Amino acid sequence: MTKSLDHHEALIYTMVTTSAVDRTMSGAELARIGEIVSHLPIFADYDANGLGDASQACGELLGSESGLDIVLDLVRSSLPMRLRETAYALALEIAAADLDVRPEETRFLEMLAEALEIDMLTKSAIERGIRARNQVL
Repeated sequence: MTKSLDHHEALIYTMVTTSAVDRTMSGAELARIGEIVSHLPIFADYDANGLGDASQACGELLGSESGLDIVLDLVRSSLPMRLRETAYALALEIAAADLDVRPEETRFLEMLAEALEIDMLTKSAIERGIRARNQVL
């Protein structure tokens, strides 16, 4: 097992993994990660210069044997309960960023919700909110 993460890194690992799980990280997804880190209150005390290092560390971990399971364990163990819904919402934001949620992303989101112990009602509410926020004509 690798080192533990702080809450910022855990949220970044969640977003990077959502983007990378289908083996392509679109420009829209990467841009959205940058926007989130730059503008969300949870990242107000985060030095955004660390985003590249955290993203790279996550990518290296994902490339290892059982990398996805390790990332899920790290995220779960590093996030306080009150930030688990935030992590799930951020993952959904990244999946929706390019308006093309692929099956691999959907499966990862299911695994993430389970790992973070998000109940079905809360999960559905967060999903509906993200869907409404990213709706296009």
